[in-house]
Amino acid sequence: MGGFGRYLAAALAARVASEGMGMAVVLLALERTGSAAHGAFVLTAWLAPHVLAAPLAGVAAARTRRPRLFHAGALAGFATAVAALTVLLGRAPVPLVLAVAVLGGSCGPMVTGGLSSLITALVPAGPGRDRAYGWDAATYNAAAVTAPAAVGLVTALGSAGPAMAVLAASGALAAALAATLPYEDQGAGPVPGAPRVGLGAGLTALWRVRELRAVTSATTLGFVGIGSLTTVSVLLATELGSPGGGGILMTAFAVGALGGSLTLGRMTSVEPDRLVRWALAGTGAALAVAAFAPSVAVTAAVFALAGVCDGPLLTATLRIRAQYAPDGVRTQVFTLGAGLKVTAASTGAALVGIVADAPAAALLTGIAGLLLASALLHALTAPREPDRPAAGAEAAGPTEPSAGSATTSAGRRTPEGP
Repeated sequence: MGGFGRYLAAALAARVASEGMGMAVVLLALERTGSAAHGAFVLTAWLAPHVLAAPLAGVAAARTRRPRLFHAGALAGFATAVAALTVLLGRAPVPLVLAVAVLGGSCGPMVTGGLSSLITALVPAGPGRDRAYGWDAATYNAAAVTAPAAVGLVTALGSAGPAMAVLAASGALAAALAATLPYEDQGAGPVPGAPRVGLGAGLTALWRVRELRAVTSATTLGFVGIGSLTTVSVLLATELGSPGGGGILMTAFAVGALGGSLTLGRMTSVEPDRLVRWALAGTGAALAVAAFAPSVAVTAAVFALAGVCDGPLLTATLRIRAQYAPDGVRTQVFTLGAGLKVTAASTGAALVGIVADAPAAALLTGIAGLLLASALLHALTAPREPDRPAAGAEAAGPTEPSAGSATTSAGRRTPEGP
């Protein structure tokens, strides 16, 4: 298996562990304490550190002289925290459990954006790298489909404890595979004499580079809606007479997203900025239609269509981050972007809890409106003609070390970059 093949296997294993945590933690808490709220508190502690840990993780990745140890160690820490929660949840004092969840969640940015930032060093610039980001996006969607199903199956056959253990084993496999990636062969590690990357450098790049600012602001707004979609789907299915149909709707969305990432997401001939707008607008329009569907079956079909539209969004977002993040802060850009989206999704979940008594169709229409607004926001903030790299700017390929980056090669710059 080549370096990129091992990367995909590691990314899928890590993201299966991450995607399964939401369901497994709540099920385990309910099983051991009788309170789903206990699981919600633990899950909040798991998710809360993402946005705060993201810049720290990016800086550490850029400065480390041993990228193999750093990336594999972060994934190992993630897996260890899952294993510890498997043992401690419902048995140990709550402060200890929450502390373990915070520590494990602090490794989360390396499971999402941190891993994705490695692709620029594993795949040469050009259409092949764009397709690689399509495959990377597919690992998120595949994990979103398989992880909840695996957790549900193992819990049904035994209990939630073994389901959590499966997630811990998946995280451990990701760490082992990450340790085999060719970091040193790709010129990883800081360049001697290069200026040290500051803690706020990634945030500065997200603001000053128009392409990065546009995609980050648009996807963050959109994920306020996406984060509330699971809860709203349960409410909608209940109103349609199928209390257990929420899972069907979200599975349809996830399957559609997987198909979209493997098909539309691989359209390298389409500019990623345009693909972002199409994806956001298409997803919003489809969910607006779903709000008026007469049955769970019809709603599931429209949710699948919405997922197909959503599928290319992550691929296009990853391509923009890789193309326009300045040297030395690319990992920060990836981890910060992922952390902001997780935080936005958590905010959306909290907001829908406040207005959960409203009609589900109205809530889903609101989600659709947020996605359409995010597409408009991107159209207004993105440059009409994205800046191009100078001739040969990426021709050197992934073996040239970038200024202070532990994981990246030379990418596109814009005049607005720091």
